[in-house]
Amino acid sequence: MNDVPGQRRPLWPTLVVASALTLICAAMAGVAASTAGREITRGPSQAELERAAAVEIAGRWLSWPAGRVFPETVGYAAEQGGEEKARRVGISPETRCDRAVDAGVRGALRRAGCQGILRATYLDALQGVVVTVGVAAFAGERGAVAAKAALSRNGRPSPGLRALAFRGTVTERFTSAGRQRSLVRQAGPYVVMTTVGQVDGRPAKAAGQQRPTMFAFTGDIADRILADLSTPALPDCRSGEWRC
Repeated sequence: MNDVPGQRRPLWPTLVVASALTLICAAMAGVAASTAGREITRGPSQAELERAAAVEIAGRWLSWPAGRVFPETVGYAAEQGGEEKARRVGISPETRCDRAVDAGVRGALRRAGCQGILRATYLDALQGVVVTVGVAAFAGERGAVAAKAALSRNGRPSPGLRALAFRGTVTERFTSAGRQRSLVRQAGPYVVMTTVGQVDGRPAKAAGQQRPTMFAFTGDIADRILADLSTPALPDCRSGEWRC
């Protein structure tokens, strides 16, 4: 159809196109809003829960009270059978990695990414054996595995975790010279070490022939502390301990 001079062209095609664009934009906005709504209201995925759990576990050595890392008493299998309890004597306020171990292993821990080492000392039920427990924290499992490899020395206590004694207690004579055995455990981003001796402080070479099971209970203590630190908990995204 030809245009008639002086007559306006009808606007309905333009209005139809504009209306169609408006509908398309509204539909797209609706889809985006629906997607955003589902993203906001959906629960965390399994992968997100696992990441949150890993972050929470790796931060326990900092976020937990010292008394939670090192319980006041820890049960262990007695040499004669049954269960006994080791009693905590004290906890060190020092957390620097290089202060907790001998010079011979400091470099290996530094290369593995040691973030800190917590130490506490326990006394066995008969009050004849002193155990220092060290918890070394790393950013992830890879560093902890590397550290364990550097620290495992078939039970030899040196170089390794330093003895922690407390003045005015029966542990005060437990020094580095009195260390007789050690062990190392690892799970997740943590390495738990123990070094053990006798309350009279006698050095290993003066202790004579030892019973193989004399210090075996230290493994029970290390395993209990390590399990508490490394076992995932049910994530609670409402708690400040979690980043979901």
